[in-house]
Amino acid sequence: MKRVLILGGTGDAAELAAKAANLGIEVIVSLAGRTRQPKDVAGNIRIGGFGGIAGLTAYLRESKIDLLIDATHPFAAQISLNAAASAAEVGIGALMLVRPTWERVIGDNWIEVENIEAAAAKLSDRSKRVFLTIGRQELAAFAHIEDIWFLMRMIDPPQPNTLLPKGLLLYDRGPFTLADERQLLIQHAIDTVVSKNSGGDATYPKIIAARELNIPVVMVQRPAVPQGDRVANVEAALSWLISHLK
Repeated sequence: MKRVLILGGTGDAAELAAKAANLGIEVIVSLAGRTRQPKDVAGNIRIGGFGGIAGLTAYLRESKIDLLIDATHPFAAQISLNAAASAAEVGIGALMLVRPTWERVIGDNWIEVENIEAAAAKLSDRSKRVFLTIGRQELAAFAHIEDIWFLMRMIDPPQPNTLLPKGLLLYDRGPFTLADERQLLIQHAIDTVVSKNSGGDATYPKIIAARELNIPVVMVQRPAVPQGDRVANVEAALSWLISHLK
């Protein structure tokens, strides 16, 4: 029986795992463990890091993994680099499932920046009440800003002793509706949204709501991904998987 390792943590990974489990193969889904209560996922689950390229390479060999699919978050750059290097070292087929970025459309007011630090630097001259939708890992980059109030949305609470900007912590998990996102922006008098360009449908309504309310969005661009086979959706990933099982 072929054994496939899916590096997960996204809705796409969960959907792919459910469909792959019907192919008569063993599916192992690896989660980083950052979310305390992850959604149910098909297959055998492992939680936690691998210990860099060396650790992942050893795991692939010891577990006799035949194929590797990287379906991690588009901003999980390090694990994607490690996955590509480890798969090449072991000599197994590897695929990246990378959902398309959001594209600017008429009515969008985006300030595109390269990273979180650049996003924080863009706020000082323009913003007073900011909707910060970057998760909980990089909140400290905004903690030094004293004259801005932040609405910070994430799935789980920040780690203890994390430096936080002043404002309100909101715990919630997508998908979100356009009506709810619009109401959230109005209720908290948001004048700027900070978002990573994660792509997908689950959190895109906040971008639509910002467009409708003429609120600027500081959009953090994705890090570079390694070279290799790449697809943009679950169906294409499933087709790749099937072709490599022959």
